[in-house]
Amino acid sequence: MSTLSTAPAALNEAGQYQRLAGVLNMTRDMLEHAAAGDWDRVAELERERRDDLKQCFEQPVDADHGELVAEALAVMLHLNDELMGLLATARDSVLEQGANQARTRTAVSHYQDVQHSPR
Repeated sequence: MSTLSTAPAALNEAGQYQRLAGVLNMTRDMLEHAAAGDWDRVAELERERRDDLKQCFEQPVDADHGELVAEALAVMLHLNDELMGLLATARDSVLEQGANQARTRTAVSHYQDVQHSPR
């Protein structure tokens, strides 16, 4: 009888750990897409990852696997740090592009003013 009563819990735990492994893989995928500049895909994966994480921890983690789960979360946090670094670099690049475009517009405007000024 005890085998029957623990079977659903064991299946639930297996699903929980598989989901956590999937979250780690998804985080790695996000990092690859970020490195390639595919920020739309990163955002899609982030929404999926958030949902999976929520579902993963709807049930308490078995104490026997707490250390393994903690290590997996530590890896995920490390990957998140890398992802945030790429995001900061991309943000700085976009800001620089905007500043360059503003300078170009200003230069064109000055050129047009000179071109149309009476001689």
